[in-house]
Amino acid sequence: MTTYILRRLLLVIPTLFGITLLTFLLIRLAPGNAALIKGQTGANGAHAMTAEVREQTIKLYHLDRDPVTAYRYWIWDLAHGNFGESSADHRPVLTKIRERIGLSVSLAGTALIVSYLVAVPLGIIAALKRGQPVDRAISFTVFLLYSIPSFVAALALILFVAGGDYLNLLPMYGANSINASEMSRPAWVWDRIVHMILPVICLTYGSLASISRYARVSMLEVLGQDFLRTARAKGLSEKRVIFVQALRNALIPIVTVFAMELPSLIGGTIIIEEIFTLPGMGQLAFTSIESRDNFVIMGIVTIAAVITLFGYLLADILYVLIDPRIRYD
Repeated sequence: MTTYILRRLLLVIPTLFGITLLTFLLIRLAPGNAALIKGQTGANGAHAMTAEVREQTIKLYHLDRDPVTAYRYWIWDLAHGNFGESSADHRPVLTKIRERIGLSVSLAGTALIVSYLVAVPLGIIAALKRGQPVDRAISFTVFLLYSIPSFVAALALILFVAGGDYLNLLPMYGANSINASEMSRPAWVWDRIVHMILPVICLTYGSLASISRYARVSMLEVLGQDFLRTARAKGLSEKRVIFVQALRNALIPIVTVFAMELPSLIGGTIIIEEIFTLPGMGQLAFTSIESRDNFVIMGIVTIAAVITLFGYLLADILYVLIDPRIRYD
């Protein structure tokens, strides 16, 4: 197992290299750059920067180099722990990401946990009630939710329950209230939870269909196995047969979905954080793309790729914990 983990960790390096190279080339080959955006003519006819400053900006961020050479400079700095500095405010990229990554990770992590806590029981119920009205109702509901884009759901929730023309039950923007700094610690935590309810719902409901369907199919396959009939013949209770014997063997495909859902949740935070004005990595990515802040974009992509790759590694480790028969020798 240790050898396998070490091999997987070594494979992270070329995989990360490929991801960052492709992303860097796509950014550089796209029309426009930070210097051009800053140098555009304003409303009063004046330029945002002089020609001299513009040339200094181009040289500072290697915009005068070809993409491959510029990438070599960036990867060399990255190898020394330097993510570069933002072209928007000249702050270190790592500092800007560090200020926001906690909110994004907690948001995506909470959404993932809630998705599993809701979807897995729904899948089990649908499998146990196969072909019955309950099974059809669950399938119809989760696929209906899956068909609704997250930004549409976010706008609908804001309209109906967050200060729109109907109810005003939950806050519609921000991670905390304006007076959060004056709150006690328990009040601050509760205020953060209330602000996160709508974003978590928007990130969660789309995952329900895929996770619940995997859970249903996996449970149906396990329920037909001989070892469950043997367990019942030995006198084990039905609850123990379902929730211990069957569920444990049905978890492997569900764990596989975990590795696939993590990247989509990380990507989904970009839209959700922008809609709900959450100061996380998603909102930072959105504003950086608008301003062509290349180093910040690369920093966010690199960290998101590392989280995703370690998510796949965690899924492989969970396989062994769930099913001792699996060995990575």
